[in-house]
Amino acid sequence: MNDRAALDLLLAHGPLSRTRIGDLTGLSKPTASQLLARLEAAGLVVATGTTTGRPGPGARLYGVNPRAARVAGVDVTPGRITAAVADLTGAVIGSHELPYAEGAGAAGAASAAGRVARALDGALKAAGLHRSDLHRAVIATPGSFDPRSGVLRYAGHLPPGWHSPALLQELAAALPMPVAYENDVNLVAIAEQRLGAARGHRDFVLLWNEEGLGAALVLGGRLHRGFTGGAGEVGFLPVPGHPLVRQVARVNSGGYQALAGAQAVPGLAAELGMALPSAAPGRAAGSAAAVGPAVALLRRAAAHPEGARLRLLRRYATALATGLASLVAVLDPEIVVLSGAVNDAGGDVLRRLVAAELADLSPSLPRLIPGAVRERPVLRGALESALAATRDEVFDTSRR
Repeated sequence: MNDRAALDLLLAHGPLSRTRIGDLTGLSKPTASQLLARLEAAGLVVATGTTTGRPGPGARLYGVNPRAARVAGVDVTPGRITAAVADLTGAVIGSHELPYAEGAGAAGAASAAGRVARALDGALKAAGLHRSDLHRAVIATPGSFDPRSGVLRYAGHLPPGWHSPALLQELAAALPMPVAYENDVNLVAIAEQRLGAARGHRDFVLLWNEEGLGAALVLGGRLHRGFTGGAGEVGFLPVPGHPLVRQVARVNSGGYQALAGAQAVPGLAAELGMALPSAAPGRAAGSAAAVGPAVALLRRAAAHPEGARLRLLRRYATALATGLASLVAVLDPEIVVLSGAVNDAGGDVLRRLVAAELADLSPSLPRLIPGAVRERPVLRGALESALAATRDEVFDTSRR
């Protein structure tokens, strides 16, 4: 327990002296010295230098050994696969982006697994490592793998190979390290919980708004995934203000996605007589193609919220609050984290309007806050998930 406490302090604070570790843990100097000697012998900590700026000789500083383990995160999207490798401290030491257009071979699960392996190899090459150097990898996908059948569900926009029943076996054969799979929005919530806006909160909802609307549900500090892994697939929600969508899994869209997804923004702007960005799709266009126009329109409106631009923000806030009200009524979260490029584009103005609408629609009003992890939050969440499991294993000195 003392070993783990010291290692966690080094991760949180960076290099520390023996005296400072003793102060923070309450251990005596001899016990802290024995602890550091034990961790150094186990290869978990290394001397990083000495303190400076004080009279007398500097005290030796110790930090977590970044080479004690490395992990990888992989973010699978409809257009590309992005991989990154991090050392045990969480520092990213290599990354690579593989568009689907590159190396498109035969369709099928083998092609999907091969592309993941190729993206991962690119990140490893950038880090000067090989597959055998990885302790664990976490792969992020839209939707989730059904724990009973192993088939990827709720991810209709991915290439066909991702929906093969043999995909998990193909990935296991291609990747020699332990691999975990997680929904992309859930991983954004993990990133926010460990590094961002949701730190210290045990009950929260994260609403992600980019190529699709999705939510992550954290209850009692733990992700709630649901029986089939589909908890949080709020885009399928029937909502007032939009006709019921039948056979939502087949058409891969639902009422809330149609009402408040990215593809709704250009349509709302057109109804208000606003000039649309070039090549902006209408309301029926796919949400992936509409992200850019939606971001441009909302950013422009939030910068000068008056006239038609303010009306656009108000109408879109009502659409977002309509679905959020159902989540809040059922879950009663402490906070709601609004994340993703479309939510971010509306900024504080949109967030205040959503909060005002939610106050009228919901019996309770959680605090609405913006996401704080802005740079590749899905990939960062995959790395944080892999790091959490790896640290639990590597830092368990009782097994040594």
